[in-house]
Order: sequence, then structure tokens, then C-alpha cells
Amino acid sequence: MNDVEISVGKAVGIGVATLIAVILILGSFYIIPAGYRGVELTFGKPSPDAVGEGLHFKIPIAQSVKKLEVRTQKIETSANAASKDLQDVETVIALNFHLSPGEVPVLYQEIGLAYVERIISPSIQEAVKAVQARFTAEELVTKRPEVRNGIKEALSEKLAPYYITVDDFNIVDFQFSEEFDNSIEQKVVSEQLKLKAEIDLQRIEIEAKQIIARAEAEATSLTLKNAAIKNNPDVVNLMKIEANLAAIEAWKSGAVLPVVTGGAMPFLNIDSLTSSTATQTTTA
Repeated sequence: MNDVEISVGKAVGIGVATLIAVILILGSFYIIPAGYRGVELTFGKPSPDAVGEGLHFKIPIAQSVKKLEVRTQKIETSANAASKDLQDVETVIALNFHLSPGEVPVLYQEIGLAYVERIISPSIQEAVKAVQARFTAEELVTKRPEVRNGIKEALSEKLAPYYITVDDFNIVDFQFSEEFDNSIEQKVVSEQLKLKAEIDLQRIEIEAKQIIARAEAEATSLTLKNAAIKNNPDVVNLMKIEANLAAIEAWKSGAVLPVVTGGAMPFLNIDSLTSSTATQTTTA
């Protein structure tokens, strides 16, 4: 082996050693981003304390790091449950939660990274079923805030032992069966018809009262007219003249007129005509 080959071999060896050294140096540092905590594993064993945000050192090969998000996270899912009156209800919910930063190592050791599938989703299903069974299908809508608070409280109790904190819980929608939707629609229509009937009845009663009031007013008017006729001589004389004129017109048309006999010339019985006219007025 000549000097050139020896030099090349040394250069390659130095390059490989340098590359390995660089890899080891770079592998000795890691960064925990904002909103995360790290679980440092030494040959698979988790550290008792969570690693905070920033740059950290680890032993290459011997140690590794798992990063878990501790910021508020959101999941939206649906849960099928029966109401108190045995109506099938599909509830769409949205859950905001976060992991307890100081308990991340225990969470990883006991549950792992699949905490949503293993813990949160089953807990949501159970909490929704337990709470909705206390309310009828109609009450789920009319008492929605009470239902929401009940599910949130039940879910918080279920997730707390697993170091998961519920930040907020919202009911996005209730989806009922087609039969229940039809029954609600029929109920609304019936209530609307009932309300219309009540309004019509009130209108009829008001119209009846108005008719009675007009009749009473007309009767009062006739009474006042009759009283004025009886108590005012001028009105009586005017009626006699009008009756005489009417009798003459009737006589012209061939009617038989009441007359007063016994003299040289018969006269019209004006008092009889006046009394007849007054009687007709009173009857009207």
C-alpha cells in the first residue's frame, strides 16, 4: 500500500468519523415547540417530569422524546342515544379540551398518544347517553342549556382521572327520527289552528257586541223620537199634515179613506191617520 492510498484511507476515515460525530451532536439536541410538552424516554422508560418548551439535550441512541400538545384542542363528533320517551336522537357535539401539562408523562405511560380514541370518544358516548335519558325529546330542545351543562359536567368527571381537562362543550345539533319530526310538525299545525279558532271566536264575540250596541242605540233613538212626537204639538201637527197629504195621494190612486160623516160635507179623519202613522213609527 503506497502513501497515496494511505492518505486517502485516512481522509475517508476522518470524514466518516466527522459525519458520525455531527450526527451524534445533532441528535443530542431537540426542541419542544410552544404549546407542547415532551416525555423523555430512556431506553423506553418515561421520565417522571415533563420537558418544557425550548432547546434540550439528550443522550443519543439511549434517549428519545415524545411530544404531546397541551394547547386547547377541538374534536367534533356525533353520539346516538335514546331520550326519556324512547326517541332515537343523534347528537352532534363539539368538545374543547387540553392535556394537563404536568401530567403528560403519566398520560403517555398509561394511555399513550391515542387518548382521543381510547378515552375521549367513549366518554363522550357514555356521557351523552346518560344525560339525554333524563329528558324527553321535546325537552332536549326546550331545555338545551340544561342538557349541555349536564353532559359537560358528566364528561369532566370522566376525563379528569386521565389528566384531560374539559374547556368547553357545545351541542351543535339534534337530529330526530322522521316520525318524531312529523309529529312535531302536526303538533305545530294543530296549535296554529287552535290559535286561529280562538281569534275567530274573539272576532265573532266582538261583532256580536257591536250588533247589540247598534240595536240598543237604534231602540233608544226610536224611543226619543216617539217621546219628542208626543210632547211637541208642532211635530204632531206636521205629522197630521203629512198624513193628510199621503191620504190624498192614496185617494187619488183609488184607496178608501177614513172620513168623518154627519155634516153637509165629509172630512178626512186626520186624527186616525196621525195615530196610524205614529203607531207605524213606533213599530218600526
